[in-house]
This record gives sequence, structure tokens and C-alpha cells, in this order.
Amino acid sequence: MAKKAFITGASRGIGRGIALRLAKEGYDIAFTYNSEEHDAKSLCEEIIKLGRKCFYYQASLEKPEVPEQITHQAIKDLGGLDVLVCNAGKTKFTSIRTLDVELMDFVYGLNYRSYALCTKVAANHMIENHVEGRILFISSTRSMRAYANDAIYGSLKAAINRMVESLAIELSTFGITVNTIAPGATSVRNNYSDEELRQGHISSLVPLGRKGKPDDIAGLVAYLVSDDSSYITGVTIKVDGGLILYGPNEDPNGGRF
Repeated sequence: MAKKAFITGASRGIGRGIALRLAKEGYDIAFTYNSEEHDAKSLCEEIIKLGRKCFYYQASLEKPEVPEQITHQAIKDLGGLDVLVCNAGKTKFTSIRTLDVELMDFVYGLNYRSYALCTKVAANHMIENHVEGRILFISSTRSMRAYANDAIYGSLKAAINRMVESLAIELSTFGITVNTIAPGATSVRNNYSDEELRQGHISSLVPLGRKGKPDDIAGLVAYLVSDDSSYITGVTIKVDGGLILYGPNEDPNGGRF
């Protein structure tokens, strides 16, 4: 019987890469999208061509009632759940001098609260059905390094990392592992050439000399949901080519930019 995975925010970028990789690993997939139904439909078609079942839903996960509702629906459609990947999020930068409540509430609802509420439903299902499941959050290296105009987005990503540590302790009793992946400087598509990934100012700051690809994240997801990772829980793993090993104004050869 195929295993089953639910991924939030998977119609493009990192989420899409994760969905395709898990489908190739034999998972039936359910996922959410926000606004681009065409992208969601094309992803679902790709997954079905791989011989897997697929379900997708439009979901405004920043709304308080939506995360639990949509997770219940995904479990019902899939007929169970082995893996939850909370990936949905939106980058929002703002100066504290111009911060407004509406923006702050949106970023909190989507980038933090939805992760907790999806996990609530998924964890209860796994426990009630004796599933030693895997829960993964997609964070950001901005959770680990401070930038200007990033007090809200970056701190909420840091809160995700911290939430995972407590969840890992709480759910370990049931054989459920909970981990975080923190990408940095990742492109939205896999089909960029190595040359394209090496272009631009950001790529010049990465020790490995290029931006990441969704597949770089998806490969780690595939490992963390496998039996090989069963002794790993409560950790945040950077996937950033070494980007934050030194400051953005620091020359890796010892000088200053």
C-alpha cells in the first residue's frame, strides 16, 4: 500500500519539488495552493503520470479555520497520512517604523499558526492510527541570521525552529519524528542551468557558488521521511550552500567586500 503525504504550498518552488520527489518515492500526494490553479493542476497531472494518486485544494492558510479543515480533508481523500510537510509561506519584509497590524497578522497566520494547526490534526491522526509518521517544517536561514526590515518574518521562522524542538519531545512517545529544513537562496525552478544558478550577486555570496534548487531541498525531505532517518528528530538543517557561514559583507578569503 502506498504511503501518503500532505504538503502545504506545493504548486510551485520548493513545495512543488518536494511533491514530485515524494511521488517518485511512491507516495500518494495531497497539497494546497493559494492562487495559481494552473500550476496546481499541472503538478497534479505530473504526479498522476507517475502512477500516484493526487488531490489539490485552494487554501488561504492564513485564516484561522482553514489549516485544520484542509488537513482533515487531505487525510480523508488520501485515506490516511504518513507524512506532513508544512511549506506554505510568504516572504514579507517591513520596517518596524511602518509595520501595520494587518501585515503582521497575515505573516503570523500563514508562516506560523498554520504549521501548528496542520500538525495538530496530522499528529492526532497518526497517534490514533498507530502511524510512526514524519512531520517536516520548511523554515529559512533567515531564522538564524538577522537582516534589516526582517524583524517579523525572520523571527517567526525562528519560532518554527523552536516549535519543532518541543513537538519532537512531545511526539517521540508515539514514534513520530519532527524536523525543520532551513533553505537559503533557493530558485523557484529545477530547470535552471548550473550557469544560470551561478549568476547574480546572491550567488556570489554563496561559498558553493550557486543558488539552490527545489531538488536540493526535496532530496533532504526524501531522506528525512525514510526509515534511514528514524533516529533524527528535533533538529533544524540548513540547506544553503554555506551562505550564512559568514556575514553578507564578509569576504570568505579574509577581506571585506
